[in-house]
Amino acid sequence: MSESKQIGHGSEKGTGKKAKINLNRVEMPKQAAEVRRHNFEEVALGYTYEMAIEEAGRCIQCKKRPCQQGCPVNIDIPDFIEALRREELELALRVLKSKTSLPGICGRVCPQELQCEAACTLDKKGAPVAIGRIERFLADWERTEGKSSIPELAHPTGKRVAIVGSGPSGLTAAADLAINGHAVTIFEALHVGGGVLMYGIPEFRLPKEIVQREVRYVQSLGVELLLDTVIGINYSLDELLNGRFDAVYLATGAGLPMFLNIPGENLNMVYSANEFLTRTNLMKAYLYPDYATPIKMGKRVAVIGGGNVAMDAARCALRLGAREVDVIYRRSRQEMPARHEEVENAEAEGIRFFFLCAPTALLSDGRNNVAAMELVRMQLGEPDASGRRRPSPMPGSEFVMDVDTVVVSLGTSPNPLIASTTPDLETSRKGTVTINERGKTSKARVWAGGDIVSGGATVISAMGEGRRAGIAMHEFLQ
Repeated sequence: MSESKQIGHGSEKGTGKKAKINLNRVEMPKQAAEVRRHNFEEVALGYTYEMAIEEAGRCIQCKKRPCQQGCPVNIDIPDFIEALRREELELALRVLKSKTSLPGICGRVCPQELQCEAACTLDKKGAPVAIGRIERFLADWERTEGKSSIPELAHPTGKRVAIVGSGPSGLTAAADLAINGHAVTIFEALHVGGGVLMYGIPEFRLPKEIVQREVRYVQSLGVELLLDTVIGINYSLDELLNGRFDAVYLATGAGLPMFLNIPGENLNMVYSANEFLTRTNLMKAYLYPDYATPIKMGKRVAVIGGGNVAMDAARCALRLGAREVDVIYRRSRQEMPARHEEVENAEAEGIRFFFLCAPTALLSDGRNNVAAMELVRMQLGEPDASGRRRPSPMPGSEFVMDVDTVVVSLGTSPNPLIASTTPDLETSRKGTVTINERGKTSKARVWAGGDIVSGGATVISAMGEGRRAGIAMHEFLQ
């Protein structure tokens, strides 16, 4: 650790002197880059007990609790950190899990640097308290110590709720409604629960066992999980509502990939990031040949896009045997939506970045395989609807890059299956489900949240929408 910057805070007992607060957060150990680029084991190794206590001691317990206000699910952050500082770990867990059912997941993949930690008072003077790392430590301590913190459940109400999708939004709504006494059934289209947490996020960033532990926790609240069940095929939304359930929450995510719409996109060895990551993660291609789902991987891979999904795809390609992996992004580094930590991890592992470039065509080797990519350099103009500067091509700047594998990571939209079989469910032009400020759809007794509404956002924002809808549904059912 570097030499500490400190400020006064409070007073040391019996001396009248102000105690010193360390403005440098405790760094979390990681696998070395030259080692981890060859395996799928978790990169971040987590805090030790001593590290977690030391980091908790940095919290100055602000009266206005800005960190809590910055949390989409309103976790009582100062309270669980203070309990940990006093080494009351079971109390810290109870406080944490009173507001979140997925602490092991949130502590790993949520963008705390843009939310709770961005609001931390210490962020203005040094480094914010490492709230996400502390949350992860507590969840991992619960797992390794065999502890289990189950909240008290309300008396059964006799009301039945269907949750469509078992991703972060569906799991959050299911847990909240079950705690409030309602009988909850989750319908999951895939053969395992967890949604995007299972098929979208690699093992080295979010181990599958962590996700399954959180799914089992939600089930321990009395929630029923029905797998391999597709709403829109096995049952229509109206069939769920007609006699079986009193309310429905739609949380099917956004699994329909967007494409470049350029020549050559149908060549062999061109993947959508959705397919590439699903085969790698959910179908366990990363464990081939133990699992019979190989992914054909070339030696020079280009990943198109600048979000967290693009970082995940690029880092998976490296681990699956690619010799070179390049990320192509049409804006500059400053506009990248990916977490800074994930970009830094990718660079440390040897992944290269080509900023202000956009593909214009994919070229064939004559046997219907991709062999090269035509690109054009971009320049940034005025901000667009996203608030980022709009890129435009620079005439005469075209060039060609040799590639033998391309992964397209441009975002996703919701699968239209439910909307196409439910005429009175209002959707936007982009296919997302339209809701009001409390998550209510145009259809009676139906709420929605997560990526089916946003088209693709963060795990914690999806959880926040699940929490909001769960509260509204509980009030309706009451």
